[in-house]
Amino acid sequence: MQVKLFDEEHETDLEQKLNRFLGTLSEDSLIDIKYQVALHVDQEGEQIYCFSAMVVYRA
Repeated sequence: MQVKLFDEEHETDLEQKLNRFLGTLSEDSLIDIKYQVALHVDQEGEQIYCFSAMVVYRA
C-alpha cells in the first residue's frame, strides 16, 4: 500500500494533477482519496487557500 500527496493553491490545479495521476492507476489499485481545504489570512488580509488530497493505492 502506498500514498501520493497533492497540494495546490487552486482547486482546478489539484483536480488536473489528481486526474493525471489517477489515469496511471488501474481501477483495482485505488483504495481511497482524502480531500482537505485550509484557509489562512495573511497580515495584509489576503486569503490564502490550500487544496490538498491524499490518494491511497496498491502499488
